[in-house]
Amino acid sequence: MVVLIVISAALAVWGAVVGFESNDGQPIDVMLYWAYVLIGVALVSWVIVGGIVMAKDNPKSLLTVALGVVALAIVCLVAYLIASGSVIPGRNDSASTLKLTDTVLNLIYLLGGLTIAAIVVGEVRLSITNRK
Repeated sequence: MVVLIVISAALAVWGAVVGFESNDGQPIDVMLYWAYVLIGVALVSWVIVGGIVMAKDNPKSLLTVALGVVALAIVCLVAYLIASGSVIPGRNDSASTLKLTDTVLNLIYLLGGLTIAAIVVGEVRLSITNRK
């Protein structure tokens, strides 16, 4: 953990010394890639540690987690399949980039809508069960 913090601080100092706008924005790119690495390390650590603890405490709960991962993969697949990837006038992005951005937008819309629906249904259900 300390090594990751030291590398992050060194990259921040390097970016400040070199200048974030010099070298065609290279320090910004490096810092963004480093952020992706940190997010990946955090997610992998969370999944591995969580899986070990869960397997030790309640092995049957791993099935629930596996079903959740499969459901999330299905949602991502559906978002990818309905993504149009249509061309934006005035830009020359690749077809894969357009398909990916449309997939992410579809995921945001779908998961945002499901979140709002879950909040509304949860509040309605809570108000019905707490009637006096």
